[in-house]
Amino acid sequence: MSCLPPIRRRGAAALLLAALLLSGCAGLVPASHELPAPVRAALQRAGLPEQSLGVVAFPLEAPRQGLRWRADAAMQTGSTMKLVTAIVALDKLGPNQRGRTELLAAAVPQGGVLQGPLYLRGGADPELDWAALWGLLRELREQGLRELRGGIVVDRTRFQPARPELGQPPFDEQPEFPYNVIPDALHLNGSLLDLELQSDGERMQARLSPAWPGLSVDATGLTLNELACKDWEEGWQIPVVEAGQLRLRGSFPRQCRQRQALNVFDRQLLAGAALRALWQELGGALQGEVGEGATPVEARVLASHQGRPLGELLRGVMKRSDNALTRLTFLNLGAAHPRAASFARTQEAAADQVRQWLAEHGVAAPELVLENGSGLSRAERISPASLAAMLAAAWQGPYAPELLSSLPLAGVDGTLGRRLKGTPAEARARLKTGTLRNVVGLAGYVHDGRGRPWVMVALLNHDEAPAKGRPVLDALAAWLAQY
Repeated sequence: MSCLPPIRRRGAAALLLAALLLSGCAGLVPASHELPAPVRAALQRAGLPEQSLGVVAFPLEAPRQGLRWRADAAMQTGSTMKLVTAIVALDKLGPNQRGRTELLAAAVPQGGVLQGPLYLRGGADPELDWAALWGLLRELREQGLRELRGGIVVDRTRFQPARPELGQPPFDEQPEFPYNVIPDALHLNGSLLDLELQSDGERMQARLSPAWPGLSVDATGLTLNELACKDWEEGWQIPVVEAGQLRLRGSFPRQCRQRQALNVFDRQLLAGAALRALWQELGGALQGEVGEGATPVEARVLASHQGRPLGELLRGVMKRSDNALTRLTFLNLGAAHPRAASFARTQEAAADQVRQWLAEHGVAAPELVLENGSGLSRAERISPASLAAMLAAAWQGPYAPELLSSLPLAGVDGTLGRRLKGTPAEARARLKTGTLRNVVGLAGYVHDGRGRPWVMVALLNHDEAPAKGRPVLDALAAWLAQY
């Protein structure tokens, strides 16, 4: 693809001629349906077939040019699908959209006593951690409220179903780890509780943090092994929970200490334990149960907490590829649908929001399959061409800066912090990664050797993709960066 003149000449006139030729062809990017040589070579080294790869790459100034390889194939994306959710959410919800948690009451407190229930209403607040919950309850105490005689009702009804995790089969063999959390409208501390494990040469110790009353851990089922501490997960087995007790199984390395957030306790049990403990620590008294239900329309807000605006939140969500918060954003899209009540499930309304956005921007995407918007799905599909068209439209939209700042920067941060270092793409490519057991992907924007921005989408579907496919995608990004 060289634009250099075929005959070498000497002198100022020759230099001027070469400069004119280069400037004249600087905007020329011929359309190609062939993979670049470095990409083909990387596929050969990996032993992966060319038909496992789908690619679209073009300069934003010339979208009909550039590279197309299996562009219209419906492909699994892994977390590259998070781009779809982020792009549509920025447009439909706006970068200033914020999740909100509220404490409400229908009855009026009298003399520091609330006779009716206190309602804890979830509004998809992504930052409702233990400290935020403590702050909400402290607001009530500072207002003089002391006794809650009607119990507490947890309201998750912003989304349907209110408890979407119930009855769902596990995605993989590690349902207890944070990436597998299925969020609800409360999303209290991400439905997670920390487990600290520590061993010496002979003994094993475990504790929960926070140590909420009524919840405990039994580590007698863990044996000690000779693995390196960094490989502790190799001996880990899915724990068992019975009546508020977490029973650990498997083995754990000697002379090792690890802290791991786990999704193991029923979230209503966890919320109830935290609410009771925090209210008591603040000097309050609680009678009655901590149940679930809807907040009556006449209830008034006593205290509230807000998460950060979406435009800020996406920076962390995309760079660390946070599945749960992406799913929460996707559900927020559904809740914001003008006809949300007409859908049986909020995620169906969210999918309709995405399809409306595509129609508004002239992107057909007949192959699109959406489930939860995070890419943590065996069903979700999109073609490289459709995702590239979305990226091109987003570049022209008002929230392109927010989207760009959210993407991992090659060789610098996020899920690309250790990739593409020392290549022409380092600090010149902003790309969302994606990985499943048979998928790797890269999609976003790359600046070429002349500083021109390109859209790049590369998806590789093969059983050996996670083990062997990343160098193929990196070769494409590096090739574009020096084009």
